Amino acid sequence: MRMIVIPNVRSQRRRWTSGVGWGLLLTLSVLIYGSHAPLIALTKVDGQVPFSSSSCVVLIELAKLLTSLALLVTRDQPAPGVSMSWRHVVPYALPALLYAFNNNLVVLMQTHMDPSTFQVLGNLKIASTALLYSSCLGKRLSPTQWLALGLLMGAGVCHSYSSLELEDRGMGEEVILGTHLHISAWGILLLLTYCLISGLAAVYTELILKSQRLPLSLQNLFLYIFGVAVNGAAHLSGAGGDRGFLEGYSAAVWVIVAGQAANGLLMSVVMKHGSNITRLFVISCSMLVNAALSWALLGLQITPVFMLAVLMIGLAAHLYYKT
Repeated sequence: MRMIVIPNVRSQRRRWTSGVGWGLLLTLSVLIYGSHAPLIALTKVDGQVPFSSSSCVVLIELAKLLTSLALLVTRDQPAPGVSMSWRHVVPYALPALLYAFNNNLVVLMQTHMDPSTFQVLGNLKIASTALLYSSCLGKRLSPTQWLALGLLMGAGVCHSYSSLELEDRGMGEEVILGTHLHISAWGILLLLTYCLISGLAAVYTELILKSQRLPLSLQNLFLYIFGVAVNGAAHLSGAGGDRGFLEGYSAAVWVIVAGQAANGLLMSVVMKHGSNITRLFVISCSMLVNAALSWALLGLQITPVFMLAVLMIGLAAHLYYKT
């Protein structure tokens, strides 16, 4: 049984991560990540999201699947005579199951903590991803790089805290909602589980993408087949609620579907040719785009705490990539 071999994999990876195209890819991903939450806010009707979030996830996975299939057929066709085994496919089921489990875990966590606590403490997944990246993939990080990742996590906490909604008490006085954060003992356990699974899914995905010498489009095809199956089953089981599959869809919702599908494909390139640490920096930098769009489109306030987060992200990037 032969595998589809791409020659000069390491040289291709170096070429990817050193060119102008790599910078454009990361910039585009930052823009898409950062625009996601503001776009969802623009779709709300009377403060509620008018469409089924589970059907949206299914459509995103389906769009990624069809795009991967098109790329495989038109650009990355396997060499003649090469056969595939189920052993090449099965490993891609685990990330789909882990992500689906975490999506349901988020719902359960809301009964053990307030949303603001989850928003702030959810940044611990940066630490869990970095620890698993270092231990499972054998990537040794210097003390300076660990400091940089600590700053990145701190920046996420600052941004989350600064983005808590403001409530007008009258008389021009404003207070930050969620200042009195609360979380139960079960909530702490669930949060740690969520962060661990998030990091495990990301690191495992990077491991299989890099360990198999297959075209990325073919690997994505395997990954998104399971993604469509798992999320489709979740939707059919009632995760979509009482809404119809396409009920409430507007032009903005279709933009969200297209953007998130494109971003998923871009992130697979980052995982294949870069690393999970690069992905963490992309997500952190997207906070800046999120804040800028929220200020421009939704009129949300930029606070001094947010500016501190900006400085911490810049310092973290300098410390991590200078070594």
